[in-house]
Amino acid sequence: MTLIREQDIIDSVFAALQFIANYHPKDFIDAMYAAYQREASPAAKDAIAQILINSRMCAENQRPICQDTGIVNVFVKIGMRVTWDTDRDLTEIINDGVRRAYQHPDNVLRASIVKDPIGKRKNTGDNTPAVVHVELVAGDQVSIDIAAKGGGSENKAVFTILNPSDDLVDWVLKTVPKMGAGWCPPGMLGIGIGGTAEKAMLMAKQSLMEEINIQDLITHGPVTAIEKLRVELYEKVNQLGIGAQGLGGMTTVLDVKINDYPTHAASLPVAMIPNCAATRHVHFHLDGNGPAEFIPPSLSDWPDITWEAAENTRHVNLDTLTAEDMHQWQPGDTLLLSGHLLTGRDAAHKKIADLIANGQPLPAGLDFKDRFIYYVGPVDPVKGEIVGPAGPTTATRMDKFTETMLAKTGLLGMIGKAERGEKTVDLIKKYQSVYLIAVGGAAYLVSKAIKSSRLVAFEELGMEAVREFYVENMPVTVAVDSLGQSVHETGPVQWQQRIAGIPVKTVMQ
Repeated sequence: MTLIREQDIIDSVFAALQFIANYHPKDFIDAMYAAYQREASPAAKDAIAQILINSRMCAENQRPICQDTGIVNVFVKIGMRVTWDTDRDLTEIINDGVRRAYQHPDNVLRASIVKDPIGKRKNTGDNTPAVVHVELVAGDQVSIDIAAKGGGSENKAVFTILNPSDDLVDWVLKTVPKMGAGWCPPGMLGIGIGGTAEKAMLMAKQSLMEEINIQDLITHGPVTAIEKLRVELYEKVNQLGIGAQGLGGMTTVLDVKINDYPTHAASLPVAMIPNCAATRHVHFHLDGNGPAEFIPPSLSDWPDITWEAAENTRHVNLDTLTAEDMHQWQPGDTLLLSGHLLTGRDAAHKKIADLIANGQPLPAGLDFKDRFIYYVGPVDPVKGEIVGPAGPTTATRMDKFTETMLAKTGLLGMIGKAERGEKTVDLIKKYQSVYLIAVGGAAYLVSKAIKSSRLVAFEELGMEAVREFYVENMPVTVAVDSLGQSVHETGPVQWQQRIAGIPVKTVMQ
């Protein structure tokens, strides 16, 4: 019999979460660098470069890869011959480890979990509770897979029940483009096939814990039906041309993982969950001899990549910018922003919209006239930082507030990640605004452009409060110009055609 101590679980969960917040797995680094080397799309190659540079910076400084430090997923397999030195519930013990990890003063991780989800949605303050799955298995050890799953990718999870005779590949190829770019490609697709609805979703999530190895599989040749399906989906999804950050390019997925399970003869449950560019997971065992240890990777594991603005990059002063200046920008243009901008996410937008709807003034000092808003919820600063990692959040969640913001506040433009909805693009054109994107998965790199930060409004919202940043040379890309042209529409179409060998000009005529 193996005796597992309560404190060993707590210490291991704490160490695991701090570890994965700062370090990408080596297989991910290698796969992303391979994608960088073969990428022919300048915009996508630039985005991948920023992700890799951000990854190395986080490893060097032990800071989070992404501002969204995730909801904690824990898969525990307990050997039948294990005994416990505790009187407490296992989930309660795991949550103690989560609490310690997210409140660690030397590397604060952002608390993103809210309770009363259909009511007040109050932040729990320590990122608990985790989502814990427990399975009893043969053996005398405890095996734990732990992941921190960001909201941008989790929100793109999809489930369906196909007829047994339906074409699963066709469903995937129709579904992936509808997921948009909010999951920050390139990343992994996890697919669960069979079982029941909840079993399929669980298998899809668990598959994302596996190592990226699709190139080895292609080299050696797929044998089983699942292996053949993995390769087919990997190749065909990349042929969609979605590319890094949805800008159009050659790599949308780094790997496709599939788990399956026997199912009812009348159904074919299928779940699909993407993993973003902030891939964070680790596996460890406990055998009664103390907590798990995690060895930081060597910095030599990261490629030697530098990022420099292209020669045609525009330098933009946000403090003197006018609507006329923005009319010169085109989708895909790279900008370096300097000056003051405001921040705001879902909760702040809701408060602003409610105040306007009720005829009430905005809080003193909150003025969006001729300003840009950055959709961000940063990590708390440590060690003299101005702000912690501060990458963009998915902009589509703010679509419902866009007309109010553009029509009622004098807002000039917006910065986020991923595409905007069709109606929002129409509004951007109507009000001659613009939408810019920063690279999702490069949060620490982006934070280095922020030179000052001050609280402006809604302090009670924590990381969702409105702040004013002063930035210097913050890199962004024009996603939607003032004429309503979207790079997320044109980029993938053009690259899908190029990958297929079809001359773009011929098809576009």
